Amino acid sequence: MGYEDIIAARIVAFLARCYNKREVKKIAVLTSGGDAPGMNACIRAIVRYGVSHKLEEVVGIRRGYSGLLERDFITLGPRSVANIIQRGGTFLGTSRCEEMKTPQGIKKAIEILGKDCIEGLITIGGDGTFRGAAALAEAGDIKVIGLPGTIDNDVYGTDYTIGFDTAVNTALDAIDKIRDTAESLERPFFVEVMGRHRGFIALNVGIAGGAEDILVPEIETDTEELCRSIERDLSKGKKSSIVVVAEGDEAGGALRIAQHVGERLSVEYRVCVLGHVQRGGSPTARDRILASKLGAAAVDALLNGKSGYMVGEMNGEISLTPLPETWGKRKELDTNLLRLIKILSV
Repeated sequence: MGYEDIIAARIVAFLARCYNKREVKKIAVLTSGGDAPGMNACIRAIVRYGVSHKLEEVVGIRRGYSGLLERDFITLGPRSVANIIQRGGTFLGTSRCEEMKTPQGIKKAIEILGKDCIEGLITIGGDGTFRGAAALAEAGDIKVIGLPGTIDNDVYGTDYTIGFDTAVNTALDAIDKIRDTAESLERPFFVEVMGRHRGFIALNVGIAGGAEDILVPEIETDTEELCRSIERDLSKGKKSSIVVVAEGDEAGGALRIAQHVGERLSVEYRVCVLGHVQRGGSPTARDRILASKLGAAAVDALLNGKSGYMVGEMNGEISLTPLPETWGKRKELDTNLLRLIKILSV
């Protein structure tokens, strides 16, 4: 490489650095995929923190990526996000968008954002949301930051996701009530919680609720050992058992597992599927605080020229994780808690 080529390369690199640090004046925010308690608190933080840092405009995109492709936009200000911090769900609405999985959809989204002079986009959601965000960051002239909003807590790069704590406490409240009935009826109860691919909700709910067993997708379920365990409990004089089952357990959902145990032991049982009740309700203080911190940090990331990252919190500190790592790396379940449940359930 000649001297002129070296100088030219340095000029290109310098201009790229200057371009990446250009001032962001207009940003947008959307929520995508499954809703999670705390999303509204997060939107509120983005809008008010952005306004305090002299952003000219914060745009709300209704119905996630579908709303982006249909240009369903509203301007958000400090008053438009008043009195939403305590509300569950997302006032912007959410959806799943198949078109955003195509190159044509990504191109269309980039063109719409460009025509509206939107320089930064914050997406709140999980795995699917981040895949779309990463594609936008890679393909277009726009800075994109992701925020982990999902009750499943299965996103790599953050200790806790927005909505997880509320979902756990909602399920825990139900299990506390179910235990009262289980004691009265003297029979095992199988409680199914959300977690199609990961068992974070089941693990935390089971430990906090004093369950006799927890079944998660990460660990192969030995139904015969489960039967023996319940049988031992009955022989010790236990009047009831609570078994928490993640919906994605490879042995099947709570109903299928309960049927096997009931036939094997000739005992009556009850099944309770908590379902979407775990997504609803007013977010806990922990989720509101996390959402507020991450929302503000996402605006900071955009103003500092960052793009293609998820903002999370690890060990109490704000962290930035490249978006492809959030689904490419596996967040590990604390299997020590599974061992602990066996000791504490005697």
